[in-house]
Amino acid sequence: MLFGTLALLWGLSFVAIKTGLEGFPPVLLAALRHDIAAAVLVGYAVSRGRTLRPRTRDDVALMLVGGALLIGAHFTLLFLGQQYVPSAYGAILLSLTPVVTPAFAATLLPSYRARPHEIIGTVSGFLGVVVIANPSPGALGSRGLGIALLIGAAVVFAAGAVLTERYTTTLPLVSVQAGMTAVGAVILHAVSAALPSEQVGAVSAGVEHLVALVYLGVFASAVGFLLYFRLVDAVGAAETSLVSYAVPGVTAVFGWLLLDEVLTPLTVVGFTAILAGFAWVKADVLRATLRRRRRSDASPASDGRGDYVVVGGNAYWSGCD
Repeated sequence: MLFGTLALLWGLSFVAIKTGLEGFPPVLLAALRHDIAAAVLVGYAVSRGRTLRPRTRDDVALMLVGGALLIGAHFTLLFLGQQYVPSAYGAILLSLTPVVTPAFAATLLPSYRARPHEIIGTVSGFLGVVVIANPSPGALGSRGLGIALLIGAAVVFAAGAVLTERYTTTLPLVSVQAGMTAVGAVILHAVSAALPSEQVGAVSAGVEHLVALVYLGVFASAVGFLLYFRLVDAVGAAETSLVSYAVPGVTAVFGWLLLDEVLTPLTVVGFTAILAGFAWVKADVLRATLRRRRRSDASPASDGRGDYVVVGGNAYWSGCD
């Protein structure tokens, strides 16, 4: 039930983004989403007696790096790109994040060495992107720009996820999440203010757009974050990570039902290649998880939370064992 609820919340978030973009400029929408999410997370942390004030330089650095890359840069590219493509494209292309992460880990983490199966998985993921992009002269245009921005969002997040692993925090996870979300919201507002197309006069929000904004901030971000870690505690991080591959299916169905979007067979083939790439990249962990599940169904083991970053309602596996 937790897995299905989380996939539903995050799958609908991409439909909500498409709806919200009809009433708000893209970066402003992302900023307002994270204003709401930060307020809810701070309130939750305070109600649970969690400290919010950073105690060490690593705490501060983690919030700043995470806020700048995992929220500021990532959501700027995501919301700009989502203007030009169906909602499911965002969900599919962001599932590329854990596939490309090993390439950044090999570069940015001195102790990390990419293994052959991770290289195979990365290649498979990029082939899936090529199939989805369908780079023929008649197939690109504005859709090509949207795909490029979404790929950029996935790549920035992968790089940010690796960089945040350099820091050891003393704070509870909900406090780190709240701090990064607040920092990211400030950055998004600054970017929005700097863009000529993001003026307040460009806002033409109706009731449906406001509902989409509240959904993104409260349910997709804050509630999704809390459900995610309950699921990690219940079944382990490796199995929980598979929610990222259930999300595109949910998005595709609701995009079809609510927005009249249709995915092409090539898009399905491309997503299958990305999913296969993920399986290759995390073959060792997935095999270990299956072995543990067979040994003890009554007491599922948790892989820990160190390999995961959850930001703004989106969970990604960093790929660094």
